[in-house]
Amino acid sequence: MEIKHFTIPIFVPELACPNQCVFCNQRKISGQIKIPTNEEVREKIEMHLQTIPTENRFIEVGFFGGNFTGIEHNLQKQFLEITDEYYASKKIDSIRISTRPDYINAERLQFLKIYHVKTIELGAQSTDDEVLRLSERGHTFSDIQTASREILANNFRLGLQMMIGLPGDTFEKSLQTAKDIISLNAHETRIYPTLVIAESKLEKLYLKGDYKSLSLKEAVTISKELLLLFEENNVKILRMGLHPSEELVNNTGFIAGPFHRSFKELVLTELWKDLLKNIVNNDLKDELTVYIPVNQINYAIGYNGTNKDFLLKIFKKVNFKIDEKLTKREYYVEYH
Repeated sequence: MEIKHFTIPIFVPELACPNQCVFCNQRKISGQIKIPTNEEVREKIEMHLQTIPTENRFIEVGFFGGNFTGIEHNLQKQFLEITDEYYASKKIDSIRISTRPDYINAERLQFLKIYHVKTIELGAQSTDDEVLRLSERGHTFSDIQTASREILANNFRLGLQMMIGLPGDTFEKSLQTAKDIISLNAHETRIYPTLVIAESKLEKLYLKGDYKSLSLKEAVTISKELLLLFEENNVKILRMGLHPSEELVNNTGFIAGPFHRSFKELVLTELWKDLLKNIVNNDLKDELTVYIPVNQINYAIGYNGTNKDFLLKIFKKVNFKIDEKLTKREYYVEYH
């Protein structure tokens, strides 16, 4: 039976960041700014554990927020001592943290090893130095390279997050960032379209006309190409699109940009549409049945049924059925 992965997220806001990137306003993005207390960390872990099955599962606690290794050392220690208790009692299987490339060194890595941290995600965002400068990231591609090498040399699992549509970014630069992530031997990545968030520096640039956000269609098209490249090179994609916090969903923090609650589904819908475009009605049959892997059926039908509607312009009746022998994005069709 397949092992199912669960991540218990603990959000530690960007109070430790040395500067604020133009796109960032963690309060609006995450819906949270207050650093959790030790008791709140325990409560969140316990709450999630109650909902997770006891068999065939892999559970990790993830400290997110951008710069875990930059927060005050004793606070890091307190948080990791809590998760280490759950690790020692085998209630969880792993711990991951996210941090900045310029906040990795040998001393920090040795400290994380003591508390059984297994995965380190770096907010790379781009490997283009001009994009990094315009985004006020405060680090360079060289910092990303150095940190990635040190993380892998110390036997951690490496994640490199990227953003598309940053100031100065282009499709070609995003594609190169993905290629660099692959060449740095990252195990996993996340793809985040840049959004204009209220009270960020990017909002000021946007309102002045000095920044233009990607359209939703552009973001979906770029992400589709990146997804195929990462899959081809065995880099696991953990997420596409921002988590829909209350502020983003209710538009209280969202100004502009390609935000969609089902962004991943839009990307996979578009990918399946490219595949299904190969189906033509050469024999002038009225009915079509498409056989799909079980985990791809919703994407093949498409968000709001868009791919099925596309095929209904060619056939009078279209059916999608599951074939459990199929894997990945294999499919076959029958005409009636």
